[in-house]
Amino acid sequence: MPQHDFRQPRLFVDAALAAGETVALERDQSNYLGNVLRLAAGDTILVFNGREGEWQASIAGRKRPDSLAIVARTRPQDRLPDLAYVFAPLKHARLDYMVQKAVEMGASSLQPVLTRFTQVSRVNGERMRANVIEAAEQCGILSLAAVAEPVTLDRYLTARDGQRLLIFCDEAAEAENPLQALQGEFAAANGIDILIGPEGGFAEEERAVLVRQPRILRLSLGPRILRADTAAVAALALVQAVLGDWTGSRAGG
Repeated sequence: MPQHDFRQPRLFVDAALAAGETVALERDQSNYLGNVLRLAAGDTILVFNGREGEWQASIAGRKRPDSLAIVARTRPQDRLPDLAYVFAPLKHARLDYMVQKAVEMGASSLQPVLTRFTQVSRVNGERMRANVIEAAEQCGILSLAAVAEPVTLDRYLTARDGQRLLIFCDEAAEAENPLQALQGEFAAANGIDILIGPEGGFAEEERAVLVRQPRILRLSLGPRILRADTAAVAALALVQAVLGDWTGSRAGG
């Protein structure tokens, strides 16, 4: 697998990428390259579009960067593990943090769910996608996590594929070794959904519905009550270490 170049800036572009193509820069991208990074015509960066791998590109423009000349592909397109992060939305900066960390940890999709104790009722999907792109740019990620529209918990559970493994991070579950609990779930080929509830936890009626779901694993994250954004990182790390792509195999792949 080609090694990632951590020194060159990376930029997501929503355009087809191929050697010899020219990609026009948006105003904020031009400002970022020219005024923030102090790059000029002739300097090179890495670009990706989430579909066609990573490419080296040369900046063009007389007064400021205004386009990119695509030179050569540096890495082929990869595929994220089939790992959905399902969560009760948080407020503002903490939601930004949680989305960024979920992307860094390899989630392939982000599904906000509204529960009885969810702190917010409206979610800015554009801001979530911007955080997905920023995390991918900074961390050498080639595939962008999909951002779904918020749905109620009941609607999500009704619509989800019952063949997928649902990992329900439940503060009321017995505090057992989470690695051992996950190691019993070898057949994760149909994908994995990790569900993190709101700061106030799930209501009893919600928990009762959850524990009746097919292919469910109630997972304790230890003896301490974690904040939702901390629980996200902890749960994703555990799943990736046991069932995900940290093991050398792909969940759902």
